[in-house]
Amino acid sequence: MNNDDPTFPPLLAGHPINDSENAMAAAVRGIGAGQFGAGDVVWSRAVPKGELAIVLEPECPLSQALQMVPLALVASGDCLGALAPPQVAVTFGWPGDILVNGAQVGQVSAAWPAAAARDDVPDWLVVGFQVALMHDAHDMEPGMMPEATVLAEEGCEDLTRGQLIGSYSRHFLTWLNIWQDDGFRPVHDAWMVRAEGREEDKTYHLGGREIRGRTLGLDEEGNSLLKPDDGPARSLGLGNALKEAQNHKRNGEG
Repeated sequence: MNNDDPTFPPLLAGHPINDSENAMAAAVRGIGAGQFGAGDVVWSRAVPKGELAIVLEPECPLSQALQMVPLALVASGDCLGALAPPQVAVTFGWPGDILVNGAQVGQVSAAWPAAAARDDVPDWLVVGFQVALMHDAHDMEPGMMPEATVLAEEGCEDLTRGQLIGSYSRHFLTWLNIWQDDGFRPVHDAWMVRAEGREEDKTYHLGGREIRGRTLGLDEEGNSLLKPDDGPARSLGLGNALKEAQNHKRNGEG
């Protein structure tokens, strides 16, 4: 065991992968091969970032299971809030962006069986978490991308991969227990405290178009309730937004 290997709480079992692999992709492959099930956590040994994927086996329809995405964001807020200096502001951009002092530092993502419809109970759901700890050799020069940051530039120079992954897994499990006992309302309320766009209009990119407005909250499926500048309130679908964000990342667009 490496000195910077994370320690996981009971009910979660860690499975490391090398730094050239993607935790989400490795988790999905492992599920297909019968290697992983509920409570397994695939985590990356990549030093410049904290990256993991948690395998779940929902007992509810996919539409409700996707509540795990805002839950994962709330866990990231508590995690970074505990590890970062007090002056660091942690906020969320919908559907899965993690922001520190207004710049993106990471994201939450999700994957589920392609054949699962919104009313189906999916065989599995994988929730991913990734946060940049420091710049790596492939990053642009600091300052070239003002909309992005790393924790080392935000007062977290000594924070390690193992500390971040271990802390996040504990906060995720805590919120999962809250969700199981009390439902989605506590998750929604905690998400709203850190949500970007509560007090001023933001621009959302969805379906190849821009929608500008102010967030009113989330519905029971984790969809964003948005009040556009020029029309009535509308709902932006979480599942579609997650797939679009993943496609952009896969194609190198963001």
